[in-house]
Amino acid sequence: MKKLGLLCLFLVLSLFVAACGSNSNDTASDKEKGEAEKSEKVYKVGVDTTYPPFEFKEGNEYKGIDIDLINAIAENQGFKIELSPMDFGGIIPAMQANQLDVAIAGMSITEERKKIVDFSEPYFDAGVTVVVEKDNTTIKSVDDLKGKTIAVKKGTTGAKYAQDNVDKYGFKIVQFNDSPAMFQEVANGNADALLEDYPVISYAIAQKDLGLKIVGDRLNGDQYGIAVLKGKNQDLLEKINKGLAELKEDGTYDKILKTYLAE
Repeated sequence: MKKLGLLCLFLVLSLFVAACGSNSNDTASDKEKGEAEKSEKVYKVGVDTTYPPFEFKEGNEYKGIDIDLINAIAENQGFKIELSPMDFGGIIPAMQANQLDVAIAGMSITEERKKIVDFSEPYFDAGVTVVVEKDNTTIKSVDDLKGKTIAVKKGTTGAKYAQDNVDKYGFKIVQFNDSPAMFQEVANGNADALLEDYPVISYAIAQKDLGLKIVGDRLNGDQYGIAVLKGKNQDLLEKINKGLAELKEDGTYDKILKTYLAE
């Protein structure tokens, strides 16, 4: 009887240990599954594809400095992205509505935007410049814009510069959703000048005869940054900064710039 009792006790203990082992394996499996799902997250990236050389569409393909750069960073750091093209002015509101995780759109780092988003380290030195119709000989700098009609793109630092200086110069400001419409407004003589980021307009004029020219010095020293919603996706922002640094170190960053801004 004692042997039978010991045998029963052994069987009970064996079943108990097996059950514990099964729960432990299930827990480990669930943990691994959760980590796998987390690693498969796809981050939605807001871009403005009317902004060459940083972002534009050629056929069915998105190209530009920003497009190549965010793809290279994602590959370098091992995360996945999905591009979401939209008007520049709608990008930050879309981030606030949790429709986007990150933005790269030739976005200047400003104190006002820092209240809403967190920026990466700067990835490009830009600056707003004055642009006029190519035969215009009366406007040579921002000081010649007093009382003139100025075209700007909504949500840009050019638009902000115009608004901040409207009392000083007495601008009449006309706003547009995209750069091509703004360019056309000045080329057609419906506006006296436009304010645009230097690399963008420089590239546009070099690629096509827009009937425009740049005048005067750059009006500020803007730098572009990659943005995430303030206080959100901090792990992603760390990866972006790390990837950006590594791309600069291994020469990939310079190669991307030369693709679009070769002298």
